[in-house]
This record gives sequence, C-alpha cells and structure tokens, in this order.
Amino acid sequence: MIRFGVIGTNRITDIFIQDASTLKEFSLTAVYSRTVKKAIEFAGKYNIQNIFVDLESMAKSDEIDAVYIASPNALHGEQAIIFMKYGKHVLCEKPIASNTTELQTMIQVAQSNKVVLMEALKSTLLPNFQSVYSNLHKIGKIRRYFASYCQYSSRYDAYKQGTILNAFNPLFSNGSIMDIGIYCIYPMVVLFGVPSSVQANALMLDSGIDGEGSLLLKYKDMDAVIMYSKITDSNIPSEIQGENGNIIIDNINQPQKVEIRYRDGRVEDISYPQSNNTMYYETKEFINLIKAGQLESSINSHNHSMITMRIIEEARKQMGLEFPADRINK
Repeated sequence: MIRFGVIGTNRITDIFIQDASTLKEFSLTAVYSRTVKKAIEFAGKYNIQNIFVDLESMAKSDEIDAVYIASPNALHGEQAIIFMKYGKHVLCEKPIASNTTELQTMIQVAQSNKVVLMEALKSTLLPNFQSVYSNLHKIGKIRRYFASYCQYSSRYDAYKQGTILNAFNPLFSNGSIMDIGIYCIYPMVVLFGVPSSVQANALMLDSGIDGEGSLLLKYKDMDAVIMYSKITDSNIPSEIQGENGNIIIDNINQPQKVEIRYRDGRVEDISYPQSNNTMYYETKEFINLIKAGQLESSINSHNHSMITMRIIEEARKQMGLEFPADRINK
C-alpha cells in the first residue's frame, strides 16, 4: 500500500480520492487544511484520523509515503519542497508550479532526495491519448496540431458581480492559460516536443489575469494553434492534421472518442474503453513509479513539465501576465 496525505479540501480532492480509491495500492491516511474545523470535516467524510494544520508536521509524519497537492497554484512549489525534503513522494496538481524558476528548484529537490515528483495532468495518461500517440503514423506527415478548450468558469459570474475569487486572482498564480490552456499545451509537448517560436494573444481582465487567449506555435514542419478560455464555452473538437488524414479528438482535456478520417473517405474509430474515474490513471502511473523505484514518469516527465512551463511563461510575458510569485523567484 502507498499511504497518501492530501493537501486541499476542495472538489478536486474529493474526485481524486474517489478515483484513486479504486486502486488496491492506494490508502488515504492523512488530511491537511489551514483550519482544524475544515480538516476535521473533510477527514470525517473518509473516516481519517490523522489531521494536520501544520505542513512540516505532516511532512515529518511516518503515517504517509506520498502527498497529493491540490492547493492554489501559488502554493504548489513551497508545499512540494517541504514534503520532498522529508522523503515524501509528490503528485502535484497542474500547473505544477508558478514559473520555471520554481519548477527547477522542485526538480532539484526531488532528485537530491530521490523521490517521485509528477505533475497531475490527467489527460496525457488516459488510454485515448495513448491511442492518439500510437496511431499518429497513420496520417502521414503532420502539418498542424489544433487544440481548443474553452470552459465558462462557474466563478466568472461572481467576478462580474465584483467578487474576485481565487480563480481570477493573480495572487494565486491563476488565470486561463494556467488553469485551462495547459490542457492544450501539455499534450502538444508530449507529442511534438519544443516549439521554435511562440506567439500569444489574450483578453486581460481588470483583476490582472487572462480571461481567454490563443497561441500560435511553430515547429520545423508544422504549426500548432491553441485556443482556451475561462469566460466562454466552445464545442469545437481538437484535431491533428496529417497529409494522409486527420485525427479528431472530442475533448482534449479528457478524450473519450478519437477517430481518424482519411483523405479517401474512410473513418477509423481508434477510441479505447476507459474508466470514468479519469484520475485513476494518473494515480496508477504515480504509484507504479514509486513501486518500481523510478523517480519520474516518461510521459508526465520533468522535462515535459518544464517545456510546458517555458511555453506558458513566454506566453505570459507577451500578454503582460505577471504573478507575485514571479517577483519572489527572480
């Protein structure tokens, strides 16, 4: 069994626990919250006795082997480093850090303490993304990657009424590219690597974060077009265009149906059955790494996370999106 502690008592942590609990090697043994009241309430749902309101005490605890971090983005780096210094493995929600400087420090600490550090970007570990990867050769020379993920945030209504919640507050290293755009960028990096150039546009909100945006990226023999938003919805699928056909992906953030449409009119469904518990796959990857004594995933690798963060950082620079964490890490 791998004994997990969780940081964060929000909806995503509930989903993580429910999905991860379908793995026989997963055991939830500890809960952290900033307040005792919240910690007790959250732990009570899962009959957990070990509660913490101090991160260092939790990191020192012999009740956990690993931690899942789902706190605000700006806290990821500091919290992960505390746990890794005490020999705990870290599965950290996306985006894994606020910027590249923070991420580089996290990677160095993971390596020096010989612990697993993995970004919890679920989509690249789903069977249907693996199907995209393994079937790319069928569509010939790739000429374009197009990804769209636009999801109207439930918190945007509050923002329009004058209440700025965490999702729209740069203090927490949030914004559309960090929370939504990354789902388009990370798969591109896994499939095609480092782009030679990045051009970014964004609609900036008064709070100082991007409400929506788009990227145009250049590769040697192809380009990539990305659209993302927290203030509008879209039903457009994503697509990889090759000279012999196209791969159509229904949802880039959580692909369920994937098919190839060949130039001669044939259509091939390359979808795989997969669990609705989508966070199962990232947890399985993470646990398998720990059991095998491997320090990083080959898919959600340190390098892929760093390339993704460099792209986001360059895009943020172009759109004028700066976080307090950027000034701290300079």
